[in-house]
Amino acid sequence: MIEGNISVKAVLQARKRDVNCIYVDEKKKDKDTNYILRLATEQNVPIKLLPREEIDALALGKTHGGLLAEANNRPYEKLEDYLIKETPFFALVEGVEDPFNLGYIMRTLYSAGCDGLFLPKRDWSKVEDIILKSSAGAFEWLPIFTSDDLVKDIETLKAQGIYVYAAMRKEAKEYDEVDYQKGILIMIGGEMRGLSSQVLACADQNIYIPYANDFHNALNAAAATAIFAFEVKRQRKGK
Repeated sequence: MIEGNISVKAVLQARKRDVNCIYVDEKKKDKDTNYILRLATEQNVPIKLLPREEIDALALGKTHGGLLAEANNRPYEKLEDYLIKETPFFALVEGVEDPFNLGYIMRTLYSAGCDGLFLPKRDWSKVEDIILKSSAGAFEWLPIFTSDDLVKDIETLKAQGIYVYAAMRKEAKEYDEVDYQKGILIMIGGEMRGLSSQVLACADQNIYIPYANDFHNALNAAAATAIFAFEVKRQRKGK
């Protein structure tokens, strides 16, 4: 069950999954909702007008605003089917298991122009609504590759000329002193476990975020992602 205007709209606009039914509060009348219902009608999605208490009973959360969509799980992209452009910006995230944090990371990457996110393969189906909501819909738009073998996928990218950076302080350069204008992959680990040794071994260059003091703990993955991603955007401005 997908909940709330932003999430439902993203699902209908992206058209990556089948939507089986829209449930809407019969008293909900606003421009955004009307647009969403028009999208649903154009896609032949059934719409059910229900009293608010019935919407509340169907919903898992309390921030749905009177709009729900019953939909299939999101399909993920396959690297072998993906047309890689000349200078792509890819990201790889490993060790992030909280769906809220993962959604925040996706929102940041998509808004900064990331061309695709690599994740270790796991079943996210039970928390897709959380990821979708915390990503403000970016979960539907950002190409996502779930991988059984991250090292193999990294090597595939490197064979196509992609330069690989790892967020790791050892033998690293400051994040804003390296070149992001070529085709790149930035690898970021969760703050508890970080990147695995096998993935780290694939890096061409480690990068780090310098602090203004002697703080010794890592930034969380979402914050670090924002810093790296928007430095990429800054360097590529106007290109």
